[in-house]
Amino acid sequence: MEKKEIGKVTHFFGKIGVAAIKLSDAMKVGDTISIEGAHTNFEQQVGSIQVEHASIPEAKAGDDVGIKVNDKVREGDTVYKVIL
Repeated sequence: MEKKEIGKVTHFFGKIGVAAIKLSDAMKVGDTISIEGAHTNFEQQVGSIQVEHASIPEAKAGDDVGIKVNDKVREGDTVYKVIL
């Protein structure tokens, strides 16, 4: 299993369980990602991606996106795409 860095968490909305991520590479619905930091380490599948409250199937480098996350994340956590 290989991992490739695709972004950083810029904000976490705890009440709704959404992470705001600044992407440095593309991400699409269905990708398996790993979010890692000092107190964070879990994998999940991307269920939906939103930009400005609109759902999109994929996002590109430079986009600021929101995704629903399965656990708490923190600002500065690194987002990796898991390559199987």
